[in-house]
Amino acid sequence: MDFCNIFRRQLLTFSVTILLSISPTTQQQQLALHDLNALRQIMDSLTDVKNGRFFSTWKFTSPENPCSTFTGVTCSEVNGQSRVTSLFLGTGLSDSPGLAGTIFAPGIYDLTELTQLVLYPGIVTGFIPSQLGHHLKNLRVMSLTNNRLTGTIPETISELRYLHTLDLSHNKLTGEIPPTLASPDLKVLVLAYNNLAGEIPEFSDESQLIHLDLRNNLLSGTLPESMPATLRYLSLSSNGLWGPLPSPLPSSNLVYLDLSMNKFSGPIPDSLFRSSLSSMYLQRNNLSGHLPSSPESYGPGSTIDLSHNFLSGEIPLFLDGVETLFLNNNHFTGKVPEDYVQNVMAGTMRTLYLQHNYITSFPIGEEVVLPDGVALCVSYNCMVPSAVGSMACPASAGGPVSRPFGQCSVFNSGNSIG
Repeated sequence: MDFCNIFRRQLLTFSVTILLSISPTTQQQQLALHDLNALRQIMDSLTDVKNGRFFSTWKFTSPENPCSTFTGVTCSEVNGQSRVTSLFLGTGLSDSPGLAGTIFAPGIYDLTELTQLVLYPGIVTGFIPSQLGHHLKNLRVMSLTNNRLTGTIPETISELRYLHTLDLSHNKLTGEIPPTLASPDLKVLVLAYNNLAGEIPEFSDESQLIHLDLRNNLLSGTLPESMPATLRYLSLSSNGLWGPLPSPLPSSNLVYLDLSMNKFSGPIPDSLFRSSLSSMYLQRNNLSGHLPSSPESYGPGSTIDLSHNFLSGEIPLFLDGVETLFLNNNHFTGKVPEDYVQNVMAGTMRTLYLQHNYITSFPIGEEVVLPDGVALCVSYNCMVPSAVGSMACPASAGGPVSRPFGQCSVFNSGNSIG
């Protein structure tokens, strides 16, 4: 499981834990009749795929209270009645095929005390209706990921004033992102892996977003001039975004930034290089220019990927502490600082990819043995790498181990590793 999914699941778990702590379950009272009828309609509109048994506990003929027997249903006492406050549809198990059908049966709007609506991965289809924002006013968590929902995101979702987490990722949603989507209370917005187009909307000064994931869509245009200052996680990878990178950063709190596989151009601002931003992915853009020379240094757990751009100049010393560093497929020249070699041999720099540049020297001996788990690749530069310097090269680094002399002559390259 990649870092993005781990981060998102942790946030969802945190949201659910907080909400459960303020919504104690009650089993003494019978469920309100309109909530019971709503559950019946939801069950009629959904079905277990293959041999799934999610609805096996939903027995409407049983005298027992659904709040204590129905899987995925949590209730609380509200104004002297037992009401459904949390609805988790599907098992969420990795080997479960999930549910099919449609989630938005008309009766769902009677669940007016619902605070959490979670649909686990399956093949549920249909639109997200505009009525949602008019009726489920108490929703704080809505997660409908990994299904087959289509259509646009209704602007009425912005009427859910208490919404904390909205995750509609891995569906087939189209249209633009509503400009009013992010209410002041929204903390987590995940719309990744859809077919959303248009520009990223501007965010209001009141926005408190900490997690924004819009990767793998069809978004275009430049980055908004105003983005939430509270952001800690920002992923806009695999879209059609262009223009210069922001300086300064939209948020000084960012710890994770992924702008890879877009069309960003120009230099990388000095402000992006700081140790607190420990995960930065800018690969496969059109970035150019030299890297700064003396920002903050990095430490364990850090990852920086600047590969497949047009960056030039010598490799700066300050990146020597990065644990996973990709500088390959650029126009870097000169000698690699000895501190890089020392950290590779110490095992603190676990991955160093420098292939497909114009580097003239990598000071490492022919007889050294790399520590276990360390990947080093310096092939196709302006030198002849040793066997050590080609260890763990990816398949894409194939071809000659060195550049043709004609390509390297302007750099006064040498022929040796040391």
